[in-house]
Amino acid sequence: MEFVNVSLPWMPDHYAMVPQLVEKQLKTEQEAALRHNSKTPRYLHIASKKKNRWGHQRSYKLQVYSFAGEHLPESQAEERSMSWARYKVAITKHKDSEQTSSSLYSQNDVWSPAVDFSKYIEDNESIEDQDLVAWVTTGFLHIPHAEDIPNTVTVGNGGGVILRPHNYFDEDPSISSTDSVYFSPGTEDSCESNRMACLAHETCSPTLETFTYHGFDGVMKFHD
Repeated sequence: MEFVNVSLPWMPDHYAMVPQLVEKQLKTEQEAALRHNSKTPRYLHIASKKKNRWGHQRSYKLQVYSFAGEHLPESQAEERSMSWARYKVAITKHKDSEQTSSSLYSQNDVWSPAVDFSKYIEDNESIEDQDLVAWVTTGFLHIPHAEDIPNTVTVGNGGGVILRPHNYFDEDPSISSTDSVYFSPGTEDSCESNRMACLAHETCSPTLETFTYHGFDGVMKFHD
C-alpha cells in the first residue's frame, strides 16, 4: 500500500493523500525472502498465470497473524542451525532435496548443522512459473505470570498462518456445497427445512422438558 496525492473530484483545486494498492512481482528466491526486521507486504499472493472467469489471476494469499520474537544475531556461530528464523516468509522453488527447514540432528552440532536453511536461498533461483514452497515463521512469547496458576489462559496466546484462496474460484465455493440448506424468513420452525425444530416428532428422540432459568434463586440471597 502506498499513499498518492490525488485531486478531489468535488473540489478539483484541493488534494488529499489516499492509499493505493501497488502490485510488485517477486521473481527470485532472494527477493521473496522477507527478513525478520523487514517491512512485510500487506498482501502476499502466490499467483498463477491462469485466470478466473472475471479475468483475475488465480492465487492464494498468505496471511500471517503472528511473528516470532527477536532472532539470534547472525554473527553467532550457532545461528546457522536456526537460520530459518531469519525470515518471516521465504518462497523457494520446490526441490526434492529441500524437504525441511531444520533437522533433529542439528542439536548435536549446532556449529555445523545437518540442514542450513540459508543455503536454500543463496542460489537465488527463479520462482517464476515454478512449483513453490512457502516457508513461514510464526510464534509468540509467553512470560509466566501469577494468573497462570492454576491454568494458563490461552486467549491471545497463539500464532499461525492462514492460506486463503484469492480470486482462485469464480465465486464462493460453499454455494455448491451439497449439504447446504436455505432458510427463508418464517421457515425456522418448519420440519421440512429444519429437522432440529421437530425433534419431538422423531421416533427415537428423548422427551425434553422446557428449559427454564431462574437466575440465582435459592442459591444466593441479597439483603439491603
